[in-house]
Amino acid sequence: MTDAAFSAPVRRPFAMRHPSVLVFLTLLALFTLGVTVLSEAFGLGLISTSFVKTLGKTLCLCLAALAMDLVWGYTGILSLGHMAFFGLGGYAIGMWLMYARTEIIVTASLAAAPLPPTPEEIREGIATQIFGVVGASELPLVWSFAHALPVQLAFVVLVPGLLALVFGWLAFRSRVTGVYLSILTQAMTLALALYLFQNDSGLRGNNGLSGLQNIPGLEATGQDVLSVWFFWASALALGLGYLFCAWLVSGKFGNVIRAIRDDEARVRFLGYPVEAFKLAVFTLTAVLAGIAGALYYPQAGIINPAEIAPIASIYLAVWVAIGGRGQLYGAVIGAAFVSLVSTWFTGGQAPDLDLGAVTVRWVDWWTVLLGLSFVAVTLFAPKGIGGVIAALAERRAPDRHGQDLGPDAGALREKEAER
Repeated sequence: MTDAAFSAPVRRPFAMRHPSVLVFLTLLALFTLGVTVLSEAFGLGLISTSFVKTLGKTLCLCLAALAMDLVWGYTGILSLGHMAFFGLGGYAIGMWLMYARTEIIVTASLAAAPLPPTPEEIREGIATQIFGVVGASELPLVWSFAHALPVQLAFVVLVPGLLALVFGWLAFRSRVTGVYLSILTQAMTLALALYLFQNDSGLRGNNGLSGLQNIPGLEATGQDVLSVWFFWASALALGLGYLFCAWLVSGKFGNVIRAIRDDEARVRFLGYPVEAFKLAVFTLTAVLAGIAGALYYPQAGIINPAEIAPIASIYLAVWVAIGGRGQLYGAVIGAAFVSLVSTWFTGGQAPDLDLGAVTVRWVDWWTVLLGLSFVAVTLFAPKGIGGVIAALAERRAPDRHGQDLGPDAGALREKEAER
């Protein structure tokens, strides 16, 4: 026999072994290509720059929904605080964007002085420009590394990750579960938002960070081009995030966290370190949310503490529930669908509905419609939109080859039933 007969079989790439992952990545690539071709910067100009930004932000929200689905749909932890990690990622990159842009402005204004400005004068000018709105003229300690892009990029991952690690360790070691854990995550989010609302928080209080759409060093590049670049980055992040999450839930790790979701006490009895698994998922998903936020807010142009309010995390849970928790593509579908529909209703594009005695203005009634949709999905489609799609995809008639199979006419053989 030849050596080839004893050689190990070639292992196919992960995406090839999981058709749903391959389908998702293919659709995402086609969608990205289509938007690029139709954009004002690189294509036919049929999609406006503002709508390209809306689509890019939607992809970022889909990545946050993936994180929420991993922690809630697969592990059973209903976190009502993941948008806090999303916001922290935005603040981390926003600090560099605002500092670097202000430094360019201050340096240009001081260039006309009789004597060249010193680094200290430039730093004081930056502090006055940024914090004059809150009555301060010095850079807070939290801005110590705002001038260093690599450090701020590291903070995008480290700050949400460390907060989740500390909070999760304290909560999980105390074996807080269920609704009590949800309340704790919501309390953490509320406390963080209230702190950031204060002017002495070091992050400009209610004013937040603005002008984030102006990328330092790319002043000559138009927003039409920048919007497509950020759209590409958001699509890449979503694709890699989906691939990572699918890989994570497809192996033993995924089996364990599903078991924790279904029967935590039994998994602990079998000897698995339940708290360690829950802490790992909680921390990893916080990092994913932070990355999503870092890509979202340069496209939004502004971030303030209202973005971290508990209601934002509740919306995130609603998106995942509508899309279908426990199904990665369901979370993406839910976030994309609700986000785009919300933009349409709240942007004044939906026509008012005249019912005679009352006129429904969707800008005011959209949240009511969203709540009713959540209730309807919970009652009539518990697996969400993704579950409906999965049921339709699996609804195939067996191939009987024109024969009666089994002891009774019309019965199926075991092997054919497994197809």
